[in-house]
Amino acid sequence: MLGRREPPLLQAEIVHQLPGRVRIGIRALRHLGSVASTIAEQVASHGAANTACVSTVTTNILVTYDPDLASAEDMRAFVESEVSGHALLAFKEERLARGGVSVAERRLQEEPVREIAGRVAITTATLLLCWLRGAQSAAELPFWRRFTTMPALTAISLAAPIVKSGWHSLRTARRPNADTLTSTAILSSLLAGQDVSALTVIWLADIAELLTAYTMDRTRNAIRDMLAVGEDEVWRLREDGAEEKVHVDALQPGDRVVAHAGAKVSVDGVVEAGAAAVDQASITGEFLPAQKGPGDQVFAGTVVTTGSLVVRAEKVGDETAVARIVHMVEEASHRKAAIQMAADRLSAQFIPVNFALAALVLMITRSTTRALNMLIIDYSCGVRLSTATALSASICTAARAGILVKGGNYLEQLDTADTLIFDKTGTLTEGTPMLTSIVPVDGISERRMVELAAAAEEASTHPLAAAILGTVKRKGWRIPEHGPSTVRVALGMETRVGRSTIRVGSRRFMQSSGVP
Repeated sequence: MLGRREPPLLQAEIVHQLPGRVRIGIRALRHLGSVASTIAEQVASHGAANTACVSTVTTNILVTYDPDLASAEDMRAFVESEVSGHALLAFKEERLARGGVSVAERRLQEEPVREIAGRVAITTATLLLCWLRGAQSAAELPFWRRFTTMPALTAISLAAPIVKSGWHSLRTARRPNADTLTSTAILSSLLAGQDVSALTVIWLADIAELLTAYTMDRTRNAIRDMLAVGEDEVWRLREDGAEEKVHVDALQPGDRVVAHAGAKVSVDGVVEAGAAAVDQASITGEFLPAQKGPGDQVFAGTVVTTGSLVVRAEKVGDETAVARIVHMVEEASHRKAAIQMAADRLSAQFIPVNFALAALVLMITRSTTRALNMLIIDYSCGVRLSTATALSASICTAARAGILVKGGNYLEQLDTADTLIFDKTGTLTEGTPMLTSIVPVDGISERRMVELAAAAEEASTHPLAAAILGTVKRKGWRIPEHGPSTVRVALGMETRVGRSTIRVGSRRFMQSSGVP
């Protein structure tokens, strides 16, 4: 009997499903154990997903989701897209790794900008002080005294991360990296009694790293600002019904949070009371606000445009959907593009050349100073840092323009793209409702009909109300005097003009009001 034919490596298929729960199989997971947790976070960041659990043994992903927001097929397609991206990237990295040498480098994005800036400030101040005092060479001092001068002590105290990284690369990768080269220059300078030269090497290295770390920090901040959850302080509803202002970090699952018009929702949860129009574009991509009432799900980072809600928190802080999206994009932005990996390989090949040149110059000239110059001239550093900085700056610029790029590898793929797919609303089109046609009943003009509708909608901030009011303003018509406007929740607006009651809203509103 013939066995069941296995699907292609990158094809996802639904293994089993229940309402709100689906198990998706994709064979590529067997080879992606190192990024399994990242894949789970990315799948869970889908606007409709609640949880995601990845098993590389069974090559399955178990996803729980909101069936009102997505179908099992939607989740299958999303999983296939995410896993395929990781699989293709892993293949490319493996192929590039086989094609050349690699070394262990420091992750500059993990070093605080303030820490690097502090080191630059200390070295700058020390070098200026040495220049003003006219410090003499330490080479004339006894050997042990060469390490006790102010420049030497400063260099020794600041060289720790560089020396640690250089030694780590020699011990683990069996190859020198850029920090190994810099460490050698620093230690050789100190041994030769050139303490100012050692400090200058650190100063130059830290300035290059400061520029890179600063660019990466700006990128992270741009992404956080773009997907900011909301205000630092929110209104929490106490058991006695009173509202109290608390810091968002103090919220716990089960708390009731009040979101008024114009404010951002700060938790993922379920509406307990109230009715409002909520802008969910940052999570679901929907341009028009969605009407929310008791029992509906809302997400952190969405904006209440009209009305107010009482939300029972289910997920807070880093557990919310928008926080997972921010974390996912931050982690993804550290993925190296092929050009960056090629630059790393090229810089790794330059490092032994620097050592060889230093040895050659020492043999020819018998001058340690000239040999040290060959160590200080680090050809590899410019190649490695400039590529990473350029990609990080590009991601930062895109984020400030409202575009999220998951990483340098995706940015690089644009070079080979021949097709661009847009989400039409808000990109190719304005996404703003407009009044396009008017069909009045007998006995009333188009102008009078729109003016009466505008009277009811004048106090509303609903997008459709804005379309009616915009038409009146554009045509120079006049809104008649009217009484107070009343909001009919999830139905429409109502007011009085003279002796007439004006109602504007849905078909259900008209039918319930007896309007034929």
